Amino acid sequence: MTFLCLASYFKGNRFLERLKAEGQTVYLLTVESALNEPWARHACDDVFAVQNFHDRRALVNAVSYLMRTRPVDRVVALDDFDVEVGAFLREHFRLTHTGHGESRARLFRDKLAMRGAARDAGVRVPEFCPLFNHDAVRDFLARVPGPWLVKPRSEASAAGIRTARTADDVWKRVDELGDDQSFHLVERMVPGDLYHVDSLTANGEVEFAEVNAYRKPLLDVYQGGGIYATRTVPRDRPEVGALRAANAKLLKAFGLGWGASHTEFMRAHADGELYFIETSARVGGAHTADMVEHATGINLWSEWAKLEVCRGTTGYELPTRFNRYAGVVMSLARHEKPDTSAFTDPEIVYRADMKHHIGFVLAADSAARIEELLTQYMARIAADFHAALPGADKVGH
Repeated sequence: MTFLCLASYFKGNRFLERLKAEGQTVYLLTVESALNEPWARHACDDVFAVQNFHDRRALVNAVSYLMRTRPVDRVVALDDFDVEVGAFLREHFRLTHTGHGESRARLFRDKLAMRGAARDAGVRVPEFCPLFNHDAVRDFLARVPGPWLVKPRSEASAAGIRTARTADDVWKRVDELGDDQSFHLVERMVPGDLYHVDSLTANGEVEFAEVNAYRKPLLDVYQGGGIYATRTVPRDRPEVGALRAANAKLLKAFGLGWGASHTEFMRAHADGELYFIETSARVGGAHTADMVEHATGINLWSEWAKLEVCRGTTGYELPTRFNRYAGVVMSLARHEKPDTSAFTDPEIVYRADMKHHIGFVLAADSAARIEELLTQYMARIAADFHAALPGADKVGH
């Protein structure tokens, strides 16, 4: 088959390499600003770039021109921001039998769509209200106690979320949004512990699901300019089974079918219940795939590529996994190239190599050892390296 892979950010080399290893024809379509990134060009039959993915007509024209001489069987979006673009192209070129069309894709990008679908499936969600009708918003604010969050419907992670502690704060934000109000929603803020379930689905069934937990909710990291960290949850914890069950129920209801997903749940401090926060049809960012691979031996990017090859068949088999523990710590840094030579623990399996970033992936046989190292590293990074620079929202993308 011939795959057209969309990526507006640099990610997914393992996906490209696995497709090529499976004997597929691989085309990468990216944007001009990312064209010179170190893509796995050895795994691509060709690499193309457009100015951006926002101009849908220009994008259709570019892909149409490509397809005059190169037939395309599958379109795959490698980044969260590209999921709707991929669905749009499948609709235009009538490839929806090979992946999500635009309505299905909204369940993995649009926070309003995914909340409604989760509620309909019996998965608990925080009370929410779209910002369509002001009387409905007034009723919501009168019924649902604050604080509240005003969220963009199609951003990633915690980007663009505002906390409102009074009804006046909500209305101030609504006024600021102007004609963009309908692209946002308001929901009850649920303080708690934030988890992410990183999974692989084949033929509608979750074949692999690893439960991880952030050290701080992403909203706190984003708004407070803090340090990002996550780690494997000990697999004998009671919440692990509950999170896997909720994740499987959600993805079946959403019709993921085939592919990788990154789904977040909050366990509320007030009542101990699990609340669905958001999901996606892609691999989690901020070295989540590296963490999961060092904890289990399963590379999410590579297996996602295999799932795309097997889509519509019964031929997928998950590789043998192991059970270790891993974690990630990432931060913006004051220095362009931080010197991390003082970090010498043998549990370090990866060092981030990005300008103005410091970060590590850690792996060990013990969850307690990962917890100990993350605590130490977060303190050392905060004291010697951390900087809250513009663009903090890109940490964890």
